[in-house]
Amino acid sequence: MADAKNFNPFCGSNELIKYLIDAGQRTVLFWDVMRQRGNQYLEQMAETVPHVLQFDHHLILDGRKLPQPVNYGIIKIHPPEGIVIDDRKRPFVVIDPRAGHGPGIGGFKADSEIGEAMRAGHPCYFIGFTPVPEAGQTIEAVIEAWAVFLERVRDLHPEAEGKPVVIGNCQAGWALMMLVAKRPQLCGPIIVAGSPLSYWAGVRGVNPMRYTGGLLGGSWLTALVSDLGHGKFDGAWLVQNFENLNPANTLWSKQYNLYANIDTEASRYLGFERWWGGHVILTGDEMQYIVDNLFVGNKLSSAELVTADGVRLDLRKIRSPIVCLCSKGDNITPPQQALGWILDLYGSDEDILAAGQTIVYCVHEKIGHLGIFVSGSMAKKEHQEFASNIDLIDCLPPGLYEAVIQKKAPGAANVELASGDYISRFERRSLEDIRALGGNSLEDERCFAAVARLSEVNHGIYRTMLQPIIRAHATEQGAEWLRRMHPLRLGYEMLSDRNPAMRPLASMAQAVRENRQPVAADNLFLQWEKIFAGWMTASLDAFRDWRDMLMEHMFFGTYGQPWLQALLGLRASDDPPRPRPGRDRDHLASVERRIEELRAKMDKGGPREAAIRALIYVCMPENAADERGFEMLRRIRAEHGAEKSLDEFKQDFREQYYMLRLDESRAVELIPELLKGHENEGPQLLEYVRKVATAGGPLHEEGQRRLAQVERLFTRPAAD
Repeated sequence: MADAKNFNPFCGSNELIKYLIDAGQRTVLFWDVMRQRGNQYLEQMAETVPHVLQFDHHLILDGRKLPQPVNYGIIKIHPPEGIVIDDRKRPFVVIDPRAGHGPGIGGFKADSEIGEAMRAGHPCYFIGFTPVPEAGQTIEAVIEAWAVFLERVRDLHPEAEGKPVVIGNCQAGWALMMLVAKRPQLCGPIIVAGSPLSYWAGVRGVNPMRYTGGLLGGSWLTALVSDLGHGKFDGAWLVQNFENLNPANTLWSKQYNLYANIDTEASRYLGFERWWGGHVILTGDEMQYIVDNLFVGNKLSSAELVTADGVRLDLRKIRSPIVCLCSKGDNITPPQQALGWILDLYGSDEDILAAGQTIVYCVHEKIGHLGIFVSGSMAKKEHQEFASNIDLIDCLPPGLYEAVIQKKAPGAANVELASGDYISRFERRSLEDIRALGGNSLEDERCFAAVARLSEVNHGIYRTMLQPIIRAHATEQGAEWLRRMHPLRLGYEMLSDRNPAMRPLASMAQAVRENRQPVAADNLFLQWEKIFAGWMTASLDAFRDWRDMLMEHMFFGTYGQPWLQALLGLRASDDPPRPRPGRDRDHLASVERRIEELRAKMDKGGPREAAIRALIYVCMPENAADERGFEMLRRIRAEHGAEKSLDEFKQDFREQYYMLRLDESRAVELIPELLKGHENEGPQLLEYVRKVATAGGPLHEEGQRRLAQVERLFTRPAAD
């Protein structure tokens, strides 16, 4: 009876009325944000050099004034108030991708790649671009312009300890790798974030984007779009490809998240859309080069690309440490595409050592493609740690490493030696660790090779039969009309004040804000709304999974046909479907000469060489470099005055490492010989070795045994 007395027949109606008022208000505010988005797009496109960079800056070099003009330029970033830049630290240069969007995403907020580099005290520069390319612009002209920019940065910092660090995001990453393969001495460590380098790689059932070229019949469609664009390729089509990958987010989740959180989400949404809607243009030659040689041809990771001036772009020639940042949650550049080039180029771990190459990779578990170089959490962790430890990375001996970044734990040893909230270790890995991420079988590779062959055929037919006709009828006015009618651009313009129907929204939204009545979180009808939103997301995800499965079956069902492969000139199934880069005779000969030089120098040097050799020997069983040990070494060098530069120290470190790899027992036995005449320095040097070796925590059993052995050697007199 008590329940009957408290029953209110109008309770549900009240809940419904409150929900309808809230939903109506959210609807008005939502469409007003879309109106603001459209206006923002028009303002952005009206700028000469639209960008989303949030730091003050000034222009250093304009690529449009170079002998080979390009629509790129380099600017110097002014540090915000409170951040002190140390000009003795090596500069950072961030290059944003020109893959459909405008520049600036590498520094569009304080917690960004640029922001973290400046917090670490490094001078910062940014390479951006204008929306429209220069006439006749090519990919090779772009990377040559970057070389000019980087040389200027290097000249501006003669006192810096080390060459510039260069970060290439997404598309800029593979272009940066091409540049450094051509000019190996140009810069210091390079960081490629979310950058595809081995384009066929992936895992069945997970990475459908790699099938697109085959399902479209190759690169002929790229040529058609460029010809209709009067020699220009509209970057909005690249953005459309990104959008198509996740229809749930594109068609529903992104908009619903704004609608559901309209009181707090508008600013963040508009900030991102300012970049996402800043579509740019490429020349037809640039886009054709990218599709033919990279997306479909996959020639970069097999050293098949040769520049116009006859230089083979072999990534094994790169002498700068390479940091590859990728994520398992990235559906555009999965880890297999970001790291597969290592397996394409090297047959064994010893091959990496022989090439003198240092490769560091970091695999995030779940963040998406854009988050790799946009997310604040990535900036505060991965990018911050790389900026803080870039000198350590530069000094790592050749080999393959994984960056392991862990939160500082209570009771951890010497945590004060690690900057920030994390401790970074760079642990030795092998090619088997890369293979464990998954990849293609030989049969899969043959299917992609068949696509590359068919693409050449179809492109040739198009160029012969259709291209002359289309080019004869294409005009700049028609191309501009096609660009404006692109669905993505049209979506921004139609929901702006250019559309008279949108103009009343401003005053309506203001009235709503003044009388806002948000509904309670436990409102029954709001809960039903969220259930419906979840159902929409799940339905679109199910459609995506079905579509991707269908694409995969169609791809392998078509290109896996033996008759088609034979028709396209692919030989027996046991033959490799594409060439592997061979060993360079000259390089092998130089390696042999270097080995003899190192053997001859093994008993040469002094106490510094003895200490470096002893430190490497003690730490080798750990198979990792800890930032705490490097910071201890840095402090010891600063305390006693470094006689050599960081670059010279790096060379000494590598020499001693190679000596130990060549003949460990002889190199260790000769330590007393290096101390000859400096025996009085032995105890102090030994203390330095002990401090650095144990800075990251107690040594394992083998490390302790080696340390005890070194202690005996440092007190043993040299042989006469």
